[in-house]
Amino acid sequence: MVKIKLEKGIYEGEVKDGVPHGKGKSTLSDGSIYEGNFKDGFPHGKGTRTSSKGEKYEGEHKDGLPHGQGTLTKNEGFKYVGEFKKYKYDGQGSAIFPNGEKYEGEWKNNYPHGQGTFIYPNGVKYVGEFIEGEKNGKGSFIDSMGVKYEGDFKNDIANGQGIKIFPDGTKYEGSIKDDKFDGEGTCFFSNGDKYIGEHKENFPHGQGAYIESDGVKYVGEFKKGKRDGQGSVNFPNGEKHEGEWKNNLPHGYGKSTHKDGSIEEGMWHEGEFVEVDESKKN
Repeated sequence: MVKIKLEKGIYEGEVKDGVPHGKGKSTLSDGSIYEGNFKDGFPHGKGTRTSSKGEKYEGEHKDGLPHGQGTLTKNEGFKYVGEFKKYKYDGQGSAIFPNGEKYEGEWKNNYPHGQGTFIYPNGVKYVGEFIEGEKNGKGSFIDSMGVKYEGDFKNDIANGQGIKIFPDGTKYEGSIKDDKFDGEGTCFFSNGDKYIGEHKENFPHGQGAYIESDGVKYVGEFKKGKRDGQGSVNFPNGEKHEGEWKNNLPHGYGKSTHKDGSIEEGMWHEGEFVEVDESKKN
C-alpha cells in the first residue's frame, strides 16, 4: 500500500511508475472519493465514486470517467441504471425521477433518444421513439382518462397521422395537429354515427360527409362541427334537402323534396320554409 499526493488530493493504493495503477482510493480536496481500479493514474475499470453533493456512482470507468455499465444515484431521489459514455447516460438504461416518473429505453447525451417507455405517476404511459428527450416519431400514448393514441409524434406531442380511441368507443383515424383532429380523417362515434372529411381543432370543419346510425346522410360544408354552408341531406324514406345551411339547419336558399314527390324551393330561415321561389313555379 502506497500513499502519494495528487494535484488535488491524496491517493492510497497500488502504484506503477509513480502513478496510481491497480486497486486504490483517491480523496480529493472537493470532498469527492473514488475507490476501485486505476490505470496509468486514472480510474479505470470497476469502482465507486461519491461526491460531496451526495451523488454516488458504482460501475465501470474508462480514462477517469464513468464509462460502461453503472448505477448513478443522487440525493434528491434520482436514479439511473444502465450504460454510460464519458459520464453521460448513453445506450440502454432506466431512470427513476424525483417526481415519480420512470423511463426505460435508449439514451444519448443524457436524454432519452431512440426507442423507450415513459411512465408518469398518474398512470399516463408513452411507448415509442424519442429525440433528445422529446416524443418524436412513431409511438403510442395512454392518458389519465384512458384515451389511447397510436401514430406520429413531433415536438413531444401527437402530430401527423394517427388513431385515437376514447373510453366510450369513439374512434378517430386521420390527420392530427398538436393532439387535435386537424385535416382529413374519419371518426366512428360510439352511437354508430360516422364522419368522413376535414377537421379543425377536433371538429368536423370544411368538406365532409356525416352518416347517422339511422341512415340519414349529409354531404357538404361544416363549421365547428355543424352543417354550415352548402350541402345536401338524404333521408332513408327518400326525402332530400339541398342548399344552404347554418347551425345544422336549412338557412338561405334551398330545395326540399318530400317522399310524396312534392317540392319546396326557395328561402329558408333557421329550418323553416319562409319564401317560395316564384321562378320555379309552373
